[in-house]
Amino acid sequence: MMTAAREHHTVPLSVLLKRELANERVEKPEILYGQACQSKKGEDFTLLKTECQRIVGDGVTTYSVFGLFDGHNGSAAAIYTKENLLNNVIAAMPSDLNRDEWVAALPRALVAGFVKTDKDFQQRARTSGTTVTFAVIEGLVITVASVGDSRCILESAEGDLYYLSEDHRLECNEEERERITASGGEVGRLNTGGGAEIGPLRCWPGGLCLSRSIGDVDVGEYIVPVPYVKQIKLSTGGGRLIISSDGVWDALSEEVALDCCRGMPVEAAAAQIVKEAVQVKGLRDDTTCIVIDIVPPEKPAAPLPPPKKHGRGVFKSMFRKKSPEYSSQIDKEYLEPDVVEELFEEGSAMLSERFVL
Repeated sequence: MMTAAREHHTVPLSVLLKRELANERVEKPEILYGQACQSKKGEDFTLLKTECQRIVGDGVTTYSVFGLFDGHNGSAAAIYTKENLLNNVIAAMPSDLNRDEWVAALPRALVAGFVKTDKDFQQRARTSGTTVTFAVIEGLVITVASVGDSRCILESAEGDLYYLSEDHRLECNEEERERITASGGEVGRLNTGGGAEIGPLRCWPGGLCLSRSIGDVDVGEYIVPVPYVKQIKLSTGGGRLIISSDGVWDALSEEVALDCCRGMPVEAAAAQIVKEAVQVKGLRDDTTCIVIDIVPPEKPAAPLPPPKKHGRGVFKSMFRKKSPEYSSQIDKEYLEPDVVEELFEEGSAMLSERFVL
């Protein structure tokens, strides 16, 4: 018993107070954003919305939403999704949730919102479709839902790269190819006759090169609107998000996109990424980029450090150098490590798996 008593440590009140004060400072970071686009078809649309109120009228419980909608076969689906997706997501959230409950319920609500938006649009019997990359930022928590081949990446303040979306392009997603063929669909290239095949892998019937989208009522049951969802919590250092359409990612790697705009303010950074992409491949497609900096309020916006070695899908512990106020031995012993945390990840296309109670 004496040994157990010696091993039990009471956290000093001064440390608890420091934790609370630190949390108050960093839970509402400043959100800076900019966008740029060079248009070829006029089918890319964006949603940039800050200061959304989780509890209407209180002015405190705010979150931000950033969406990129890359349409195909017309712009109707992209426009409809831009105008209705957020409302459908919020309508799927249970009422009277506290902040932590709201954040935890968000991945499921995003799935429900995507599915309802798709169902409602298809009832309009319009034949266009759209990719969607949809990011919700609440404090230091970022939740991203995506269908299609636009992408969202994060570079943390510590210089590490995280992939917050998943490509649903059949050319590069073996799991989606297997899902479609197991369901009775076919995956192949366009047959020009005489056995010659050209272009990217497509889903037949329909010929779409994506396996997930909103809309596309004319391409059959194998193209689904169920999003890949990832939720993380940033370290208190913040970070930079880049959301771009395939016009960027067909030309630039994630590392090049980050490097080419390092240290730039958000508006200039978005413009530079689009410029670099167009210089590489020309303006073959709508090329759109949104850059979002998540900046702790006590820190000025500053250039991000040179990137470290990147690893896809690997969340590493990243310990920031403590400021002088945390330099005492007692703080070193009791303050929690400052890391990027993965809170949720699910990519199944099956609604039965996404809505398990």
